[in-house]
Amino acid sequence: MEPEVAQHVDLLDEDSTFFVEFSRIPMNKTIAAILFLWAGLSLGVASIATPAKFLAPSLPMVQVLDVGRWTFPVLALIEWGLVVVVAVSVDIAWRSGTPCIGLVARLLAVIASVLAAQSFVLRPLLVARVLRIIAGESVPPSQVHNLYLALEAVLLVLILAVGIFSIRHLESDQS
Repeated sequence: MEPEVAQHVDLLDEDSTFFVEFSRIPMNKTIAAILFLWAGLSLGVASIATPAKFLAPSLPMVQVLDVGRWTFPVLALIEWGLVVVVAVSVDIAWRSGTPCIGLVARLLAVIASVLAAQSFVLRPLLVARVLRIIAGESVPPSQVHNLYLALEAVLLVLILAVGIFSIRHLESDQS
């Protein structure tokens, strides 16, 4: 007797059970919850924990900088994962005909662009600078860190704005 072979189902195919089940979840609340989780994570790491470590008198500056060098790439991995989860949620909302979801999709693209600028342009420059400081070099002042902080603030405002918009303006049959 041959074992039963499971039929392949495209997870985002409108005829699949996966899509039908997840399309019943109010996507506006799901998207908002993910975005608010992301905002809290960003506030906690970038705006509270990171500045706080500079206040610890027992930590030498080299160690503080080295911790930051490792903290932000980990945060970025989590943030990129959240971009994917929100994008999948937006796709499900789009396929189920949620009004105004196109604006959320466009704003998510802007959020991803800001995150890309931080991850692939600014953070490598900051890491190179930190490595020079750790090596004992004297480095000249740079505006890269200020630009990174400005983009972090923009990112946080965008995430919160899209989360609030998702709750207020995305309609769902279930809400």
